[in-house]
Amino acid sequence: MSSAGRRNKFAWIVFAVAAVGIGLYPLMYFFTDREFGLLASKSEELLGDILWNAGFYGHILFGGIALLVGWTQFSKKWRTAYLNWHRTLGKVYVLSAFVSGTCAVYIGFYATGGFITAAGFISLGIIWLYTTFKAYMAIRKGDLKLHQGFMIYSYAACFAAVTLRIWLPLLSMGLGFITAYKIVAWLCWVPNIIFAYFWVKKKGLSLG
Repeated sequence: MSSAGRRNKFAWIVFAVAAVGIGLYPLMYFFTDREFGLLASKSEELLGDILWNAGFYGHILFGGIALLVGWTQFSKKWRTAYLNWHRTLGKVYVLSAFVSGTCAVYIGFYATGGFITAAGFISLGIIWLYTTFKAYMAIRKGDLKLHQGFMIYSYAACFAAVTLRIWLPLLSMGLGFITAYKIVAWLCWVPNIIFAYFWVKKKGLSLG
């Protein structure tokens, strides 16, 4: 195997491990107290709100499912060998993305850090919903290239769950949690979308 091939294989392994690891991470919220993770920054009033709780747990649970199944869809060899599984998992991903994305937009209005943080996470939720919807409609019309292009963007938005958990602890050490959270609300997904743009361009997948 060439050095480029080894690098690609290593990058793929890191990508898969990160997606699976963070995809399973939401389970921690079901087995720990209410002081765990992001819940520690929320007020008692908000933590007692039934609708917010439904949005929060709907977001992390279905977002985790989307992460867990989505990464498998980018292996051409796997798609070719297991087309029916690809289609089934694709439907699971789309449904999970719609539920998680909708919940994300709602709970984004209550984001810690105020307007800047809220705007970042609400924008992410809208972009995730939009790109997933466009990918779904494209495959319904049989436009495979358009479908693939928008799915790259969709999973780039979904992968913000991973990049958030990389950036937040690093920035929090130097800037404090609130300042870091305001930055990460944008940093967790904007570079991902830029990366997706160049990936789509490199693959020659026109988005119309």
